[in-house]
Amino acid sequence: MAVDVDPHGPGDGSLPVFRWKQAGRATLATRRQLREMGLRPGGQELVARIECRGGKRFAWLYRIDLAQPKFAMTLAKEAALDKAMAKRQTCPGPCGRRYLHCLPLKTLGSCLECFDGTPAAPGTYTLPAATTTHHLAA
Repeated sequence: MAVDVDPHGPGDGSLPVFRWKQAGRATLATRRQLREMGLRPGGQELVARIECRGGKRFAWLYRIDLAQPKFAMTLAKEAALDKAMAKRQTCPGPCGRRYLHCLPLKTLGSCLECFDGTPAAPGTYTLPAATTTHHLAA
């Protein structure tokens, strides 16, 4: 049974709406809860909606029995993810450090230390890889 639902709408009445902690925990789960169980929705239709804070915040609910296992992380996916995160975490400024968090590159353009001299805690970054020059035997 397919249900036509606008996921961006506030609720059109076609799906049941549960209040916070009133949904069937054994049978329904949010996308985040499915991820914690090692599952994904797998293309199934939405079943219900759970609301909190007077309907200002909500999440869609999926059936756990129709959920499928998450895709396994391959070495290629892991390498691509690391490359993308390295771009967001590496300072393009003179220090060239890779931080353990994403840098505000859109607003500052660099890490805080390069931007205004605010010292960074040593445990929040790794030093840039040393450039080595290879000397071949002649």
